[in-house]
Amino acid sequence: MRILVALGGNALLRRGEPMTADVQRANVRTAALALAPVAARHQLVVSHGNGPQVGLLALQAAAYADVEPYPLDVLGAQTEGMIGYLIEQELGNALPPELPFATLLTMVEVDAADPAFQDPTKFVGPLYDDDTAAGLAAAKGWAFKRDGDNLRRVVPSPQPKRIFEIRPIRWLLDRGVLVVCAGGGGIPTTWLPGRERTLGGVEAVIDKDLASELLAREVGADLFVMATDVPGVFLDWGTPDQRQLGHVTPEELRALPFAAGSMGPKVDAAARFVEATGRRAAIGALADLGRIVEGTAGTTVEPAADRALAKEER
Repeated sequence: MRILVALGGNALLRRGEPMTADVQRANVRTAALALAPVAARHQLVVSHGNGPQVGLLALQAAAYADVEPYPLDVLGAQTEGMIGYLIEQELGNALPPELPFATLLTMVEVDAADPAFQDPTKFVGPLYDDDTAAGLAAAKGWAFKRDGDNLRRVVPSPQPKRIFEIRPIRWLLDRGVLVVCAGGGGIPTTWLPGRERTLGGVEAVIDKDLASELLAREVGADLFVMATDVPGVFLDWGTPDQRQLGHVTPEELRALPFAAGSMGPKVDAAARFVEATGRRAAIGALADLGRIVEGTAGTTVEPAADRALAKEER
């Protein structure tokens, strides 16, 4: 079975931890121990988040006043290489030496006319007070929105349209390579207006779950798993009445309310994959990955016909 696992940010950095290389490597090592048993039995494709890493690189670049900070597409490419290196090495330490690995920098096409460019919503970087944010908005043209009592920069989060490196990704998979790609939603890239067949980077952040869903479809994944730091999708989260969803259909999920800033994108990505392919998607804790693959942990999203058949068998 070909399985795409999208690692959430907790696979690299947990809330409150210092963003050191040693801490991130230790977390990747833990993730590798969860991924290795699945990779030993199935073909694995891995994508990952990169939000904290991009934020750190942006802050480091801003401290060097002689050069303009690198744009988000370049920072995204840097983190894809850095995180891919850690994942490859730690998985390589946990799996037989004959299994080959490859990390691919992955450009993902976005449409310059996407409505997201008119309404930036994706938070990036640190918190600022009002005066500092106003100065940065005037100097750099950045947009800001409230995040609690402070302000944070927001950038567009356009829809992923196409993965430019899909042919080499498929080529590697067909030859048994474990591929790490589309990290952080991929590098946002578009065709530059007025310049025939010329690509350029975009100051934006593609939602990593939606990009991973596109990748899962394009590589023909049999199962698409979004591994996070909670056991699954919950109704009434954070209340005494909270309850986890087990096996659900896309239609049932879409009828329920989920916050855009937390579980919403994952639910949307899972529903999209199942609707487009007729195969399974799942959301759950990385530590439960083996049981998620078996369908006995996490939240499994499946076609209505499959769910009806499972009920009959039970």
